[in-house]
Amino acid sequence: MSKAKDQHVLIIGGGIVGLATAHQLLRQFPGRPVTILEKEDAPGRHQTGHNSGVLHCGLYYKPGSAKARLAVSGIRQMVEFCQQHDIPHDVCGKLVVAVNKAEVARMEKLQERGVQNGLQGIKRLGSEAMREIEPNVGGIAALKVPQEGIVDFPAVCRALACEVEKAGGRLVTGAHVTSLRQIDGWTAETPAGAFSAEFIVNCAGLHCDRVSQLAGQRRQLRIVPFRGEYFELKPNRHDLVRHLIYPVPDPQFPFLGVHFTRLIHGGVEAGPNAVLAFAREGYRKTDINLRDLCDALTYSGLWRFVMKYPKMCLSELRGSFSKRHFCRQLQRLVPAIEPADLAPGGAGVRAQALAPEGELVHDFHFVRGPASLHVLNAPSPAATASLAIGAEIVKQMHGD
Repeated sequence: MSKAKDQHVLIIGGGIVGLATAHQLLRQFPGRPVTILEKEDAPGRHQTGHNSGVLHCGLYYKPGSAKARLAVSGIRQMVEFCQQHDIPHDVCGKLVVAVNKAEVARMEKLQERGVQNGLQGIKRLGSEAMREIEPNVGGIAALKVPQEGIVDFPAVCRALACEVEKAGGRLVTGAHVTSLRQIDGWTAETPAGAFSAEFIVNCAGLHCDRVSQLAGQRRQLRIVPFRGEYFELKPNRHDLVRHLIYPVPDPQFPFLGVHFTRLIHGGVEAGPNAVLAFAREGYRKTDINLRDLCDALTYSGLWRFVMKYPKMCLSELRGSFSKRHFCRQLQRLVPAIEPADLAPGGAGVRAQALAPEGELVHDFHFVRGPASLHVLNAPSPAATASLAIGAEIVKQMHGD
């Protein structure tokens, strides 16, 4: 991109990835015109504001993948950013718990993957050692992952927005992009007015595939919204969990599975499951958007996904309506927990891209278009990796 410093950039989406991209642009090109268009009345209202606040260090991701590379560098950048801006965070570590011999074998491979990805201090623990860290945990072995932690991501968003505006960037709220046209540059039409720029970056999260379509891209992947529902441990049972307790991933299961997360401002969350949301911003079972629902149900990739994982889909749906069933999954990690210990919690919706073949897109996915770059898959660990993702976007914008 010639004369990059002078070219105006529109970033569509004011979640943590959009904010981090603006921040990195303005760090590398001080004074460059940068405008973020956010459709809500404040930034970070969707994926960023509806997650459990875990700092992921890159344990699970395929070595060499964008997720592995950007999570490992991103957590370091995020912790440093939090330290600089007095944002609440705690690198408390986590246990990944194996409950049988088959899971122990998978856990050992997971440890190898973590070492390949550059994680430090990963250690296998026997049953006695792991219960010194988490006295109530079940299972027969665990991995100690000391670099994982928890953070206040909404506070990160507020700090990033402040940094962007101090550097001369502009954040426009109430600016839902309804159309894009490219004639001598881009023009985005929104209820807040029309905005023009030479380059657009699509960080629209749950709506990124639709924004790419507005920009003339073929929608080869589709965002299918999976809601993740949580319970909270009642205050008198917070002592069951000290830090973070996670399962060993099951290769037959496309999602990670339920786990326990200590929250940065107090409390403990248990979950999430993964069920089809009837709206892309459907945080409650009763939230229905007919356009979003029709978009999902008419997509062949969703039905291929259901046919590949029928037992899992039924189990997840059952857990959505049965606290007892949900609790049985949690008891694999913490046997002492009972349904009476659980209170309804919050929920989030993953902006998960699904391929036509019915497979989840596992890596971050960036697509270049004419004077544009589209982030078309950025679920977890995108919040942790957001500063590294922002730097990656800037690099790709300039053809590196």
